[in-house]
Amino acid sequence: QVQLVESGGGLVQAGDSLRLSCATSGRTFRTYTMGWFLQAPGKEREIVAAIDWSGSSTLYADSVKGRFTVSRDNDKNTLYLQMNSLKPEDTAVYYCADGPMLTRTPRLYNYWGQGTQVTVSS
Repeated sequence: QVQLVESGGGLVQAGDSLRLSCATSGRTFRTYTMGWFLQAPGKEREIVAAIDWSGSSTLYADSVKGRFTVSRDNDKNTLYLQMNSLKPEDTAVYYCADGPMLTRTPRLYNYWGQGTQVTVSS
């Protein structure tokens, strides 16, 4: 059974940092692209960042470039998102997902976690 479990969300102030983690099981983690997505109330799910199986290629949403860093530890089957200089507009539920390729399109990702809430106050 494939499981992705996010953790690390919370309530922070603008300018603070958070580190999200996504622990996976049930699949060969090191063979899959992994992505972070966010969904704000009333809006569609959108890409935050993604990383290929080796960690050598990444992509980011323009809104987070220079502030967020995606990484992975294939030995620990875990995906990370380091979030620095957080802004109120970063407030959303953050999801991790795995997929066959490095892409910004949510529907191309296969398995999803349950999400973790990030709230940034001004």
